Amino acid sequence: MKRHVVVLALALGLPTFANTMPQTAPAPHDPYLWLEDVQGARALAWVRERNAESEGVLQAGAGFDGLRAQLLEVLDSKEQIPYVTRRGDGLYNFWRDAANPRGLWRRTTLAEYRKPKPAWETVIDVDALGQAEGENWVWASATCLGPDYRRCMVALSRGGADATVVREFDTVTKRFVAGGFTLPEAKTQVEWKDADTLYVGTDFGPGSLTDSGYARVIKAWQRGTPLAQAATVFEGEARDVAAYVEVDPTPGFERTVFGRALDFYTSRSFLLQGQALLPLAKPADAKLAFWRQHVLLELRSDWTVDGKAWPRGALLVADAAAFLKGERNFTALFTPTATRSLASFGATRSKLLLDVLDNVASRIEEWTPAGAAGEGGWTRRAMQAPYPGSLAITPLHDPLVKDDALAEAYFLNVSDFLQPDALQLGRTGSAAEDAKREVLKSRPAFFDATGMRAEQRVATSKDGTRVPYFVIWPRGAKPDGRNPTLLYGYGGFENAMVPWYSGAIGRAWTGKGGVFVLANIRGGGEFGPGWHQAAVKTNKQRSYDDFAAVAEDLIAGRITSPKHLGIQGGSNGGLLVGAVMLQRPELFNAVVCQVPLLDMHRYHRLLAGASWMAEYGDPETEADWAAISRYSPYQNVLKGKSYPKVLFTTSTRDDRVHPGHARKMAAKMREQGHPLLYWENIEGGHGGAADNAQRAQMMALEYSFLWQQLGGR
Repeated sequence: MKRHVVVLALALGLPTFANTMPQTAPAPHDPYLWLEDVQGARALAWVRERNAESEGVLQAGAGFDGLRAQLLEVLDSKEQIPYVTRRGDGLYNFWRDAANPRGLWRRTTLAEYRKPKPAWETVIDVDALGQAEGENWVWASATCLGPDYRRCMVALSRGGADATVVREFDTVTKRFVAGGFTLPEAKTQVEWKDADTLYVGTDFGPGSLTDSGYARVIKAWQRGTPLAQAATVFEGEARDVAAYVEVDPTPGFERTVFGRALDFYTSRSFLLQGQALLPLAKPADAKLAFWRQHVLLELRSDWTVDGKAWPRGALLVADAAAFLKGERNFTALFTPTATRSLASFGATRSKLLLDVLDNVASRIEEWTPAGAAGEGGWTRRAMQAPYPGSLAITPLHDPLVKDDALAEAYFLNVSDFLQPDALQLGRTGSAAEDAKREVLKSRPAFFDATGMRAEQRVATSKDGTRVPYFVIWPRGAKPDGRNPTLLYGYGGFENAMVPWYSGAIGRAWTGKGGVFVLANIRGGGEFGPGWHQAAVKTNKQRSYDDFAAVAEDLIAGRITSPKHLGIQGGSNGGLLVGAVMLQRPELFNAVVCQVPLLDMHRYHRLLAGASWMAEYGDPETEADWAAISRYSPYQNVLKGKSYPKVLFTTSTRDDRVHPGHARKMAAKMREQGHPLLYWENIEGGHGGAADNAQRAQMMALEYSFLWQQLGGR
């Protein structure tokens, strides 16, 4: 569901703890801890030396400048789809191009947006703002107060970090509000309570943050008073991931929910009723959303209530008032199968729209309640939409707009590997309405896909699990074992890898004769919670086995060979390729390891790492470390063993995954004599780049490396 509707997963009760503490795993010796000093002079000198080495190798080729220019042309293209967020009568968009490298926050109307070249009104010019204030601002977000959406809390980061400076902005005068709400740099959450009150979770000083570095305390801050005088309205605990607040302003159904995210997948939440907090009792790892008079539960685990068993991955709906009184009379709107899972859902004024993955391709379902609370049942309609491919549906209803003309309207984005995205405007209700969808915007074809094809194949993992993957064949390629092939994967945090159109991949790889492969390994969300849960904590190795199985299948099918096979992944995907390159080095000849986790003994002590222990486990306990230690790349790289050449990329300003992971791994491998390159962007945050020029540079380095390693036939 969308903002003001989604509520994080709820817990039935407080966690319990054993009487005795678990045994603590011993800390391995680490001679490279000094590289964790992000801005330290010695560490940055090492970074600059590595950057110069890598650029000297990768920029030396005659084609580098041309490749970078081609990639920048895609990123800066004025023909990209300007995706928008509705706020009342305005459609807001954040836009970057060559003339605006840090971007424009701008708006238009639907009537203008329908035109091939809409007239846009600039609200904030981030480049001009940064120049005027002497800051390297990067856009983060805007949280606006309806129904007029004049006042917004605008978040800007320095260099692309997760931490932001948040200031009140007037979208009519287009100025920051003099004497308005202002919050210093921190990982901050804000929600409007009313025009003169904010709910704020931020760094209030010692003891106000969780071990993960997020807000532990939520306060109500009155306009015109110092932040120090804001009243505490909710507190979590230090071991939580974060405290949170969600405000639903729907007239007649106003709700405020506070909660504790106990870990990445479980939480305990409370509904504000007057001055009291009502605990919301339901499965700890389920996700809950209120929609008008309804409550929806998306299950991550099997759940039996009042003698009725519901499977994990199901979406249940009930009357919200009855639910709050303790009744559990649910209706299942979605029940998973071995190949079907729920990707997401959203709401118009009268209907729920479900995005369902069917063998890693999207289908859309429309559900309509009969009666005020669905007491007369629910009606399902399969909406007509392209298949197979990827669909993303965004309802446009704004409950704060009286007599909303867009109450049943939605955007539908359609794409696949070889077909550029198309953004359609449609309305719910019938197959006739489906047929009348209007194509508003389309991306240009950034590469010639003539003769290319995409197919879905299946590999068999070490334990017999069937693992699907997509292969995108370039024009004229044959299964002769000599195709340069790039295998990409992620495998974590319920994140599904679905088909998408990439002008960059088309220009830099498949358009030049490379095969691109996308793996749907366990740990992701392609087949629901079970597919994810099969590869967490002590079973994380299954992700790596699945990825290796796809590589083996590519080789067995003569799509490629180890000499021509490279792998790429970022963040959790960086951990994936880091682990697999050490475990199965004979399968690959190139590794691109982006903003990675690699030191899994210290990951929970670095930046936001503690928030991911529900995914990986606690390395300070012997039981968890016994599993983690078998795959943690930093602890398993060995001198004298032959590994494929690796390029590490990261960002100094990444305050989510610490750059020390990549730095230390590169330093250790260099000391052991392994072939590698290292490049660290001094800005960029977790995305690795703060603007399109930086992103084009980074991508050009990565693809140049891959062609150097894999291109020879």
